[in-house]
Amino acid sequence: MALALGLGSLFNHSDSPNVSYSIDAATESIQYKTTRAVEPDEEFCIYYGSNLWFEPINTCSKQPFPYAAAELVEEGEDDDGWGGLSAVAPNNHVLEHQTPDPNEILPETTFQTMETVRTVQAWAVDIPDPRRTTTALKWLKSSGLDTPTLSHLKRVRKSRTGTYSTLLLTSTSPATPELPPELDLAPPYQLTVPRSAALTPASLTLKNTLWPTVFAPRRKGEPEDWTRARAHWAYAAMMRVIQEARAARAAGELPIASYVPAPPEEPTWASYVAHDTRVSSVHPLRHAVLNVVRALSDSTSASASPSPPPSTSMPARSGQHYLLTSRALFTTHEPCVMCSMALLHSRVKEVFFLVPMERTGGCGGAACVPKLEGVNHRFAIGRWKTGAGGVNAEGLEIDQDIDA
Repeated sequence: MALALGLGSLFNHSDSPNVSYSIDAATESIQYKTTRAVEPDEEFCIYYGSNLWFEPINTCSKQPFPYAAAELVEEGEDDDGWGGLSAVAPNNHVLEHQTPDPNEILPETTFQTMETVRTVQAWAVDIPDPRRTTTALKWLKSSGLDTPTLSHLKRVRKSRTGTYSTLLLTSTSPATPELPPELDLAPPYQLTVPRSAALTPASLTLKNTLWPTVFAPRRKGEPEDWTRARAHWAYAAMMRVIQEARAARAAGELPIASYVPAPPEEPTWASYVAHDTRVSSVHPLRHAVLNVVRALSDSTSASASPSPPPSTSMPARSGQHYLLTSRALFTTHEPCVMCSMALLHSRVKEVFFLVPMERTGGCGGAACVPKLEGVNHRFAIGRWKTGAGGVNAEGLEIDQDIDA
């Protein structure tokens, strides 16, 4: 056991600390590093370990994690100095782990559940005699019901016993499709199917439970592996944006907020947060996403040095002058089509939202902007889990017809 002297003795304990430490035996010194961006006037805290001689209080955390890091350290187990990185939120796209290694890769299934699969209602019909499936498929192609909206799904699903097949008809017809009498089939019925193709093996497994789905993994810009440190960073960012949205509602604004945190690999970069101000500004374009992009732009413009003359300037690196290159954006509500296009033009790396907007959203709701033909940038989209076992979205309710 060792006792830290000097400044090291001033750190208080927290179950979700913002400072980690490492001991250098060769120099008999302790090195302290922040584990995330620290807010102004926020106290620096470390994790003392599991065997405390006092009742802990989350001094550093404005949004304490649901359980203490001490609960993850078994009796007699040495703490590794990362402390609160063990205390990532359970079931918020993060599973509990006993190993407090910040570089541990979390399993893909941690982030994908049936609740994260977006679905749509489609018409289908059972074909008792599988030998008539070919005839039914020929009719479907000439019926006008065969549209690209279901191109990510297999048209035919065989029963487990092989005694009959089910033909997927359409998802665009509001009324029951009329079948030709010569097929002699029972009336069509509606069922729930995935809205998009599967991008990962875990997603494919989930979507196949609803209907056989096409596997279309990303070839460019594949999603990053999630380490425990990155999951901790993402959870803290989502808590920050929820806090901002609730403060906005208390001030009479729409409870919509957006946050661009410093990337985990670049903790010294500035972070930006903004909320919707359409009510106070009486301006229809003061969306949270546009406000945070504007704040980042204003800060970048103010700190930028004068550009050299064109004749002496070096060629710009690809993406260098876009506002959100290599940055992630966290927002309470799925961005509308306008905001999604603004994010695309800002070259955002990834977008995480909490509340889906089925009728107005531009990241999978009414449309999916980065998947549109002709766009010259793609960005990753993550929907954060809410409800049982997820983040509490209480106080963030808005009308689904609002453009967030």
